[in-house]
Amino acid sequence: MAILPARPYKPKDKSKAEVGVQIVERWILARLRHHTFFTLAEANQCIRSLLEELNSRPFRRLPDNRQTAFETLDQPALRPLPKQPYEYVEIRRCRVNIDYHIEFDQHHYSVPHQYVGEQVEVQASDHLVQVHFRQRQVASHPRRHRPGTTTEAGHMPARHRKQQQWTPGRLKSWARDIGPDTLIWVSDRLAEREHPEQAYRVCLGLLNLTREYPSQRLNAGCRIANREGLNRLKHIKAILRSNRDKLPEQLPLNAELPQHHENIRGPKSFH
Repeated sequence: MAILPARPYKPKDKSKAEVGVQIVERWILARLRHHTFFTLAEANQCIRSLLEELNSRPFRRLPDNRQTAFETLDQPALRPLPKQPYEYVEIRRCRVNIDYHIEFDQHHYSVPHQYVGEQVEVQASDHLVQVHFRQRQVASHPRRHRPGTTTEAGHMPARHRKQQQWTPGRLKSWARDIGPDTLIWVSDRLAEREHPEQAYRVCLGLLNLTREYPSQRLNAGCRIANREGLNRLKHIKAILRSNRDKLPEQLPLNAELPQHHENIRGPKSFH
């Protein structure tokens, strides 16, 4: 059994439906064309009475009428209406990002990390976002109507679950205890990532350097990195290994030199 939809503007494809419309127009609408109704309820009441009369008219070539045919053939096959009303669902296809999240309506939702790089189908209603891969649901989240990130712990790789206990506020608090320049460097790394969680690893790597170096040296290394725009952890490690943080700070290249000094000769000394 196959369902063949009727073609647009081809009434012969659904001739029985067209005949049904024609009968209603002749026996109901035509009889009401000279009536004036002042409320919708009044019009519906009049149409209902004419509809009952139409359904009670006997068939010309078949026994009984439309009402008995409905009660005998159609009504037994009817099923109850769904308990939940129909809800509009928007469907899109997208690819899972490297951070095991998909983006829908400026919000990021997590999927199991093993689907990174795969193309999935997103079905979003007003209250729910479902992610399907090869006709199988792999993730479901309450829909958020504002920018942000929704991450389920079970979707994370094992190494990311260990980092879940960390928050940007906790990382900044630790950095603040080390020094103001360390706080600036950590805050910049968290802000430059689309998802702050992506910067947790590098921030923890920096803060854990206090196991090898005093806080003063680490803060001095961050000061140099901030001044020179160094945003990689390996740059700070190189500064500390080379003891560059112990060197006296050099004047910037655009610093103005003193113009009045006993060793500086003026234009009168030249002929």
